[in-house]
Amino acid sequence: MKNHVEALNVTKRFGPTTALNGAGIEIAEGETRALVGRNGAGKSTLVSILTGLQRPDEGEVLYSGEAAPALADRDAWRQRVACVYQKSTIIPALTVAENLFLNRQGTYVNWRDLRARAREVLATYEVDVDAEALAGSLSVEQRQLLEIARALSFGAKFIILDEPTARLDGPAIERLFTRMRALREQGVTMMYISHHLDEVYEICQSVTVFRDARHVLTKPVADLPHDELVAAMTGEATQAYESRPRTAGTNVVLAGERLSLAGRYTDVDISVKSGEVVGLAGSGSSGKVSVAETLVGLRKPDAGTVTINGKSVKPGDVPAALQAGLGFVPEDRHHEGFVPLLSVGENATIPIARKLGRFGLVLPARRRAKAVQLIRDLDIKTEGPDQPVADLSGGNAQKVVFARALVDDPSALVVINPTAGVDVKAKQALLGAVEDAVERGAGAVVVSDELDDLRICDRVLVMFHGRVVKDVPRGWTDHELVAVMEGIEE
Repeated sequence: MKNHVEALNVTKRFGPTTALNGAGIEIAEGETRALVGRNGAGKSTLVSILTGLQRPDEGEVLYSGEAAPALADRDAWRQRVACVYQKSTIIPALTVAENLFLNRQGTYVNWRDLRARAREVLATYEVDVDAEALAGSLSVEQRQLLEIARALSFGAKFIILDEPTARLDGPAIERLFTRMRALREQGVTMMYISHHLDEVYEICQSVTVFRDARHVLTKPVADLPHDELVAAMTGEATQAYESRPRTAGTNVVLAGERLSLAGRYTDVDISVKSGEVVGLAGSGSSGKVSVAETLVGLRKPDAGTVTINGKSVKPGDVPAALQAGLGFVPEDRHHEGFVPLLSVGENATIPIARKLGRFGLVLPARRRAKAVQLIRDLDIKTEGPDQPVADLSGGNAQKVVFARALVDDPSALVVINPTAGVDVKAKQALLGAVEDAVERGAGAVVVSDELDDLRICDRVLVMFHGRVVKDVPRGWTDHELVAVMEGIEE
């Protein structure tokens, strides 16, 4: 079988940083290849080169044996390769049809024809959405399928999927994998980037590992045991994160009583003591994220109260919650977690800016000193406090979000999908940061689709169709917890 995609001996430098060092990948036509590696290994740089956003300093890219087109020829690139990014490129304010044909409508748009062609594309690729609906009304899963349909409608036969399951629940992931298998049968070549190694074994035929900007190995997944794959990614054998034993205190630091929000959840009670970690689990439609966002003030409940350190907090008021002693790690770090144009130090110290100077002025020396401490404590791989946070890898950017949540020594912490899109070692560091805060006396709520994240919890509240259906103590098995989450408890 001939190679559809080849990146040969690619080197890419950004100033003094070598992002790729003689690395490469060769993917056969109709193959689904996993590309894995720790944050900063060079995966994103390779994607930017394969999609024509960057030119390699050395090496070459070939598609079906032909040289890659010039960077300026975007139409030629779209006909060869498309990427579905973890961060959606769908424009919420436009309709589905407008998103499908963005930048290819021509000078004068026949709207009836545009909608008709959109419906044809959606039907061809079995995307069950209304062509006239606003894209902002779609679910995460629907937006991803829309991006795939848009890519295929250009005629691309090579698709890169970058962390496509990071914000999907179990049933949605299975539907995505069913669609991927169908595309493979149609001859579409795919490169699948993920930190979820179980998914690599389920959906991919082979895997390529990058480490420290270099290609380490490529093997069929059937010939590569899980432990060897992790060792190739990290350069060492990595053990699963082990939660620490602890005893909860007596004072309640965070509570929600009789919380209800129409269409999201009903009559939810949650109480977290100092020194305790409480999990919230359930499917994507369970309401767990909405409950967490209510606790921090991102959503205003129709009924019920939220208290922090025994004091009632104004509903739907994030500043009030933070002022009362809450730290928060949001679900989407790109839109809610940090300000991309600001530096690492500026992002990490936003909540305590008032403490870093007088009369509304921030003293740079104080901010820098605090940022250096946070960088050290969370082991953030950065060139220093002044580096733009947008330049960091996903795992290190998530650590900056954690730094901001922890900078004011919160008495209560709410984290949503804390390890989404980060590598094995970063997961351990982030979960360890939660437990460090709890050991200092904070209480924490962990909301996650990852069972491994929930293992640090002293108990897990399982939600189903907007209600808490069970309080599961530590010691559960995967089967037991998933059965409750899916409403099939034996």
